[in-house]
Amino acid sequence: MPSSNFVDYVKIFGRSGNGGSGSSHFRREKFVEFGGPDGGDGGKGGSIILRGNSQFWTLIHLKYQRHIFAENGEAGGGARSTGKNGKDVIIDVPLGTVARDVETGKIVGEVTENGQELVLLPGGRGGLGNWHFKSATNQAPRYSQPGEECREGWFILELKILADVGLVGFPNAGKSTLLAAVSAAKPKIANYAFTTLEPNLGIVEYRDHRSFVMADIPGIIEGAHEGKGLGTRFLRHIERNSILLFMIPADTKDIREEYRILLNELQQYNPELMDKQRLLAITKTDLLDEELQEALSAELPEGVPSLFISSATGYHLPQLKDMLWDALQKENR
Repeated sequence: MPSSNFVDYVKIFGRSGNGGSGSSHFRREKFVEFGGPDGGDGGKGGSIILRGNSQFWTLIHLKYQRHIFAENGEAGGGARSTGKNGKDVIIDVPLGTVARDVETGKIVGEVTENGQELVLLPGGRGGLGNWHFKSATNQAPRYSQPGEECREGWFILELKILADVGLVGFPNAGKSTLLAAVSAAKPKIANYAFTTLEPNLGIVEYRDHRSFVMADIPGIIEGAHEGKGLGTRFLRHIERNSILLFMIPADTKDIREEYRILLNELQQYNPELMDKQRLLAITKTDLLDEELQEALSAELPEGVPSLFISSATGYHLPQLKDMLWDALQKENR
């Protein structure tokens, strides 16, 4: 596969900062014969934090920076002075990023909103200075608390594209052509399978200056949930789309069977995808007359709203936008 600027999977190692140790210090000034304990607290170690950034769309900036370390907190000083906190490391990530602990396999969290912060590894707490331990029976404690140790670990960051409408279909079903026709996106288009090797996003302008986001997901083939073709690499992007628009060309031998195969692949990958709204667009219908459309209508799967379209001529594209917008409004109720 050729190199690409789109990276949706990285493995990183992180280490937060140690907390600074507390100080065992005593007040020493002229004319103060018995100065008490005045050791300050240690500073907090720096944390490693993921932050959502809507201007990012890929994890490529982490591809070659896989070891990330935060600063240690500084030790406390006399006169109850607190040590300097270690600087946090903030990693900007695209919306839809999921962080998973490599060792346990558990999801640490996911970033879905601009500015949202997820603490991947918290910094160690600073230790308490000796003035905290002064008591009626121990007027001069000569001990303080050490800082808390850092935390470290390997994490997998996965990007799941966030979009209102996800285009689902076999390779060469016309997904990229539709995206180019209804938005300003410029995906690669050619008359062969697997033209699209990475998801493409486009903003579709609707009436009264309203808009929604459409995602062109690379084509699925039968057995994709088992790793065939492009495998599960891009199936996860479908999980974050509010509505799924299935696209099947008009010259397909059996439209109903192709729809069943696509639906089965999604169900095998993640059964929860069956809860999403599904719409169907029969593409490449510019060469069909009304009689052929009526004949094909009898072959369409039942229970899913459908529409015949042509991205090349613009046939029924306004009606498709209406259908998608109505479905989105229903989803947001």
